[in-house]
Amino acid sequence: MLENREEELTTVRVQDPRVQNEGSWNSYVDYKIFLHTNSKAFTAKTSCVRRRYREFVWLRRQLQKNAGLVPVPELPGKSTFFVGSTDEFIEKRRQGLQQFLEKVVQNVVLLSDSRLHLFLQSQLSVPEIEACVQGQGSQTVTEAILHYAMSNCGWVQEEESRPALLPGGDLHGSCAGLGSPRGPSCLETFPYWSDFGMDDTHSDSPDEPAEPLGGRREMQ
Repeated sequence: MLENREEELTTVRVQDPRVQNEGSWNSYVDYKIFLHTNSKAFTAKTSCVRRRYREFVWLRRQLQKNAGLVPVPELPGKSTFFVGSTDEFIEKRRQGLQQFLEKVVQNVVLLSDSRLHLFLQSQLSVPEIEACVQGQGSQTVTEAILHYAMSNCGWVQEEESRPALLPGGDLHGSCAGLGSPRGPSCLETFPYWSDFGMDDTHSDSPDEPAEPLGGRREMQ
């Protein structure tokens, strides 16, 4: 008798681009990544995080380094000579980032990389991800993902309530997770795009110093 096995499916969506630090010299755009899956490869079956383009660049570099000869999907390009409106560029980039992740999560070799799982299912920063993977953090990879999933950061509450301040000024609510300065951003009002454009003038690597902008450097 044939065993009836449930087909494993993974849905990943890149959506809701938002300007952070609007009006300042170090403003940038980040994107919500929503993931829902029944695959045993993932620790949490549903997750919601926010990531910026330079973090995608770091992720692809790490995946390629660890995948050997396995090709890693390409990311959408930068906007230095983009012709068109800001909205058009952001939408094109959003589509490209989604296509990148859709291909990545279907590759069994890339799915074996713990950095990918922390990128998709925790709000740890790049240095925190590296420390966790190398066993230098306070939690294992699985513990970090489960902690984020269980700390009221789920996508279900994202549109239902604004985060509340806890004692000490910490935010408790949707996507407010694990010390990330961008945690509560998924609950803010969608900003006006007039000050967009600084995201691509900076270094793509989270570990490299930012390019000078008006005589200043971006704070890391």
